[in-house]
Amino acid sequence: MQSKVLYNQDGHQWIVIGRDPEKDSHVIDTNEYVIINRGHAMLLDPGGIQIFPQVLAELAKYVRMQDIKVIFASHQDPDICSSLAMWLDLNPAIKTYCSWLWTGFVSHFSTGAVITLNPIPDQGMRIRIGDEGPEVEAVPAHYCHSSGNFSLYDPTAGILFSGDIGGALVPDHHASLVVTDFEQHIQYMRGFHLRWMPSTVALRGWTQRVRAIKPRMICPQHGSIFEGEMVGKLLDWLDSLEVGQWKDSAAKTDTRAAAWLPI
Repeated sequence: MQSKVLYNQDGHQWIVIGRDPEKDSHVIDTNEYVIINRGHAMLLDPGGIQIFPQVLAELAKYVRMQDIKVIFASHQDPDICSSLAMWLDLNPAIKTYCSWLWTGFVSHFSTGAVITLNPIPDQGMRIRIGDEGPEVEAVPAHYCHSSGNFSLYDPTAGILFSGDIGGALVPDHHASLVVTDFEQHIQYMRGFHLRWMPSTVALRGWTQRVRAIKPRMICPQHGSIFEGEMVGKLLDWLDSLEVGQWKDSAAKTDTRAAAWLPI
């Protein structure tokens, strides 16, 4: 896997891990993010079982296993957190957070280690990185696409981790990590959002919350990162969508979108 430092200032870092050229073709590519503050780390959506060894090896370049203090899971999907028990096997002291709605479901990913989850209430909450580190904020993103779903905002870096919102199935690992041509990038996002986002009202609510936050960067769990003017373009595009409708034509006319559209 590959990694890149997105932010590094005053002992505070954001790192993305992804773009795995060796992954199996049937495994959808994911981005894993880690926030490091003065040696203490928070891992966001640690990924699936299949990629655990690769993520662990890349993460070890930046932080020791014992320094991972928190894991945040945006929702319950296996590509989000089915590796959770493996991380806890290596460091049982990690505090794990996800929506209260999914605590009983995520516990089924246990492979021996007991998965004890800190439930996030529907209205969100602040989560501290380590005992004395800064706080980040779990931002409600319910029904975008999961019924119990959160984004995560780091005010220190001005970065929003959006989970699946803004996600894209980019062509291959050579694709740019940061979006430079928004109109061209839409083709990799459209099929997913039309099928997997069930509520236009919920999506509009999320964009309103994000506009109020004014992040300088939005980092999705799939695809490429939005920075600067691309943040506004993404929010405008999301506001233009009417989702939660069956779009038969999407699967027929866009073979890459069809990969997001299990029938």
